[in-house]
Amino acid sequence: MKIAIIGTGNLGKSIAKGLITTDAITTLYLTKRNLNEIREFEGYKNVILTSDNVEAVKQSDILIFAVQPAHFEAILDTVKPYLTENHVLISTITGFTIPKIEAQVGIDNFIIRAMPNTAIAVGKSMTCLCSNEKGKKRIKVAQAIFNRLGHTLAIPESQMQAATVVCASGIAFWMRLMRATTQAAIQLGFDAKEAQELAMYTSEGAANLLITTGNHPEEEIDKVTTPMGCTIEGLNEMEHKGLSSSLIQGMVASFKKINNIKEEQI
Repeated sequence: MKIAIIGTGNLGKSIAKGLITTDAITTLYLTKRNLNEIREFEGYKNVILTSDNVEAVKQSDILIFAVQPAHFEAILDTVKPYLTENHVLISTITGFTIPKIEAQVGIDNFIIRAMPNTAIAVGKSMTCLCSNEKGKKRIKVAQAIFNRLGHTLAIPESQMQAATVVCASGIAFWMRLMRATTQAAIQLGFDAKEAQELAMYTSEGAANLLITTGNHPEEEIDKVTTPMGCTIEGLNEMEHKGLSSSLIQGMVASFKKINNIKEEQI
């Protein structure tokens, strides 16, 4: 695949690393105004660094836009004259809807929005995808790219705000839960390094159980709890203190906030 990442900041770098390590490219153009910030990619086969967005567009078929929201409109205006019927436009920009992109470049383009999370840096992103009507014909291209960097789910654009909360902001929510688990483990006698290790790999195991088996979480909980046992005692105490309720309310609050802001980074 001939891919260009327009705006190789932190997210763009993570995507580039995933594409390079999984050998997903024929050529990969990485653009950045200050090339010193992406010198780490020099020397990779078929990877070209440039500050010229137009050159990157001309030499690529798949364009992944990972720029700041405030710069996106100007960049679209710059590259619009060079877009062809072969180009697939993939936007990772928060708050920039498909109709807004269509208004700038026209509806007769393959337009896809992707909402990855920061776990893309380690190939474990949960990435949600949506597209315009024409883009549906190329959604599998986007899935092929982002499945190399984790897991994808195609959804309607109307759910992208919610997906941002569940998946992108969700990384922070899960980190806070793991931090709390780490703190509890320290209180129970483990040193900080051991406590974090216990929290990380236990949470990884829990997620993988559900991914592998397809079971509902309660099915796996039932396998751990015993009558009058320590697990159910702990779970009930957490619920009495509002664990599930607090998490749900926090995510709903985050969703209300994202719907009250426009073209801001989350």
